[in-house]
Amino acid sequence: MQLKIARSPFLAPLLAGIAALLPSLACGADTARPPRDFYFPSTGVHVEGQALLLAIDDQLLPLRENMVEYLSKPAVRAEPVLSPSKDDPLAPDQVAAHFYGAVIQDGGKFRMWYYPVGLSEPGDARKADLKKVTQGPVCYAESTDGIHWTKPVLDQLEFKGSKHNNAVALPDEKIEGVHVIKDESDPNPARRYKMVYNAHDGNTWVFRTAVSADAVHWKAAPEFAIRNFLETASLYKFNNYYFVQGQRLLFSEGGHPGGRQGRGVLSPDFDRWLPGDTQGFFLPEPLDPAARGQTKPYDQVHLGVGAASFGSVCVGLYGIWHNQPGDENQQKQWGWFGYAKISCDLGLVISNDGMRFREPVKGHPYISRFDAPATPAPGKQYPTILAQSGNGILNVGDETRIYFGRWLNAEYGQGYNGEVALATLPRDRWGSVGLFPVPQSQGAGTGGAPRANNGPVPDRGFVWSAPIRLPAQGCQVLLNAEHTKGMSVEISDERFELLPDYSGANAGRTTQASGLECGVTWSKAATAALGGRTVRFKINLQKDGAADPRLFAVYLRTK
Repeated sequence: MQLKIARSPFLAPLLAGIAALLPSLACGADTARPPRDFYFPSTGVHVEGQALLLAIDDQLLPLRENMVEYLSKPAVRAEPVLSPSKDDPLAPDQVAAHFYGAVIQDGGKFRMWYYPVGLSEPGDARKADLKKVTQGPVCYAESTDGIHWTKPVLDQLEFKGSKHNNAVALPDEKIEGVHVIKDESDPNPARRYKMVYNAHDGNTWVFRTAVSADAVHWKAAPEFAIRNFLETASLYKFNNYYFVQGQRLLFSEGGHPGGRQGRGVLSPDFDRWLPGDTQGFFLPEPLDPAARGQTKPYDQVHLGVGAASFGSVCVGLYGIWHNQPGDENQQKQWGWFGYAKISCDLGLVISNDGMRFREPVKGHPYISRFDAPATPAPGKQYPTILAQSGNGILNVGDETRIYFGRWLNAEYGQGYNGEVALATLPRDRWGSVGLFPVPQSQGAGTGGAPRANNGPVPDRGFVWSAPIRLPAQGCQVLLNAEHTKGMSVEISDERFELLPDYSGANAGRTTQASGLECGVTWSKAATAALGGRTVRFKINLQKDGAADPRLFAVYLRTK
């Protein structure tokens, strides 16, 4: 069989457009740009103010010796932070409040946009029939602490004959996901807030953009951004491009049917969106083509990647969709769907180009449905589906917050429910690197060095960074780490030649034992002398008694 994609009239302009619009993603590109910010030659990314090197990022911290990864376990709040208004017959979210949405911290308060499910006519939300439910409109909520939320009356959109609701006025009637960012770099105040929302065009799910000056009143684009099926997962800006991640049902290898997989689309200006997509994040398809497809029983990527940009890296979560087929013999509209059978966990992914994501630890559920079960239906046992499909990751002070959706996989009227949940971490502590562990049962090797697998296991290790061109004024270096007494930081040129004034006996150290920001200083020379140069950082770890040093992140910050 010969593939015909090479003859497609869309491929040539797509490739030409990506080549023209993404020059900065090429290795070593844009080196003539004045060194006013951090620049990563290996990824083509420029970052102003602060560069973040996460321990889980094996591209910006690629070379390691005697080190192992440790994924963190988020703390999950048992109670939802936002629930549907079951007892309000006029509420757009009377049936479910889904977080196919966004949360931002803005102007001293938290703001949330979410996807509601309601009833088209008065009735009991707990006994809703599929034919009587509504999807959308977009709903809005506010909070002073991000935990206790209110649903303000916006008086914008008539729903069931009343405008006394928290619905946002948009031109589309049937809406699912909604994703919002505050774009501080846009000089036009009327475009400061940017939205992407999933609308149904009468044929399939597409998306439309909207902009706002106050995040409450929105002006939608006159046309859909892309008129091809895409269930959106997130909107973010990375390296001066806008990205939307989502879920598409396309073909797998050889042109065979495929399951749910994460795809991404992009725009250079938020107005013009390129045709085509990129493989945002994929899970393996079964070897047998006959076992592939959205109704087959294997793990798939639900709704793509819900991601956030942190300047030099994107961090996201995807749905590990444990698919199970339904009973199509019932001849119901959703007979193919595995009601009461399908469940979903959340997996952790990262990206250094904004397009393609990878797992730091493959196949590892980062937030399990068993640790974050949806509010149960009385007397029923339904599986939970977790849905991190939105802009729900943000740093708040010393904490990283993860807002995500969870719902009971039950048919409408039989326990179906959707709510917004919250998990937290100490800031940027998604995972760490530490020295190889040594089982207590193993003896010591020559000279007291522990042994594993009959070989010596040194009590020290290191990790090298990718090359980084520093800003003209140099930078501060801070470690997000535990047990730093045995840590030191050396600096080399881009070819790993250590710089004498910043290495060996002159290596940088911190006086803080542990913390989210342990400042590093060098005794002989200041980093300001390295301004404009391309360097690498080498972080050394050494065991100190019973304490195991752990590195979570490195911050490079302009002074």
